[in-house]
Amino acid sequence: MSTVNVNGVRAAAKKGLVEWLSATDADVVCLQEVRATPEEWPAEVLASAGWFQATASSSAKGRAGVAVLTRLEPSRVQVGFSSAEFDESGRYIEVDLPGVTVASLYLPSGEVGTARQEEKERFCKEFHAYLLALRDRALAEGREVVVCGDWNIAHKEIDLKNWRTNQKQAGFTPEERAWLSTVFDEAGYVDVFRELHPEGPGPYTWWTYRGRAFDNDAGWRIDYHIATAGLAAKAVHAEVERAAEHAARWSDHAPVSVHYDV
Repeated sequence: MSTVNVNGVRAAAKKGLVEWLSATDADVVCLQEVRATPEEWPAEVLASAGWFQATASSSAKGRAGVAVLTRLEPSRVQVGFSSAEFDESGRYIEVDLPGVTVASLYLPSGEVGTARQEEKERFCKEFHAYLLALRDRALAEGREVVVCGDWNIAHKEIDLKNWRTNQKQAGFTPEERAWLSTVFDEAGYVDVFRELHPEGPGPYTWWTYRGRAFDNDAGWRIDYHIATAGLAAKAVHAEVERAAEHAARWSDHAPVSVHYDV
C-alpha cells in the first residue's frame, strides 16, 4: 500500500506518475492534492494497471482533491466524514476492502496567525472525533483501518530537518504536534512507518522546491500510514520512495509504501 501527495495529478502524469503507477506492486494507492475532477484525470494514469478509482473532488476548482486507487473494487465508498464545513473540500475519502477500511487524507496545511490556521484547528477537532467513531465502528465489524495521506504535521523533532527554526511554523507548532499525539495516545492509532523505523532523523517525505532543500535533504516527514493496532502489527516493510535526484521528482512529496502481511 502506498500514499503520495501528487501536487496535481495532471502535472505529475507528465513527470513520472504514470510510470511509477505502472511499476508499483501496491494493491492500494492513496493520492492527495490531485486538483482535478475524475473527468479531468489523464486517461493514462489509470489505464496501465486497470485501477478502480474512488475520488473526492473539492468544490473549489483546481484545489485539494483526494483519491484511492485499488486493484479490487471497493464494497463501499464514503466521501468526507459528516462535516458540514469540510465534506466538499476534497480532503477525505474512505473505501472498504476485504477486512480493512482505507482512507486518503489531505489535512489542511494552515498558516500561523491567519484564518487558514483556524481552519486547520477546526478540521483537526472534527476529524479527531471521527477517528474515534471510525475506530469503534471498525472494531464492531471486525475490520482494521488505515488513514494514509498528507497529515501536514511533523510529529517529532526527528521528523523535521530544521526543527529548531520551525517551531512557530504551521506543521510543527506545539499545538499541532500535541494534537497528533492524541491520535496515537488517546485514539490508539499507530504511526506505522515510525513503528518499523523508530530511529531518526527522517526519512523525510516532503521537500520544498525552493533552494536546494531536496539536494540537502532538508525535508519534513508529514506523510503517514496511521493504522489501527491490529493492522499495524502486520506491517513488515516500509520505505520512502525518494527520487534518486532532483530532476527525477514528479512531486514535491515522495511515496510512502508499506507492505502489510494480510
